[in-house]
Amino acid sequence: MNKIPKIGCACEKPTSDYTEYRSSELGIDHTNGRYAEVTIEQCKLCQRIWIRYFVEFEHYSKSGRWYKGIVSKKDRLQITPENAVDYLESLEWYVYGGSFFESTGILGSGKMKVDA
Repeated sequence: MNKIPKIGCACEKPTSDYTEYRSSELGIDHTNGRYAEVTIEQCKLCQRIWIRYFVEFEHYSKSGRWYKGIVSKKDRLQITPENAVDYLESLEWYVYGGSFFESTGILGSGKMKVDA
């Protein structure tokens, strides 16, 4: 399990705002027909790097869901859209939310619900 210490930055709060990050696209995860958007985000305050995984199934209402977790600089180079779920599930904690969960953000860990 990848242990990431909390340092009290606003980016650790489940409801942190997207304006607190610089973002860049990593790519699309096509696994199981998900077409999930995988993004790298960097907190403007503490400079930590996050991986964000967003999936939505257009034929299901309230199916949008996202997960994000902190990634170390050395691990960042190993992450691809296809292994992002495995990486996030390996973390001690991550943040998740979206219309599927009827939440703007919750702390979680373990298995992620990414398929329809």
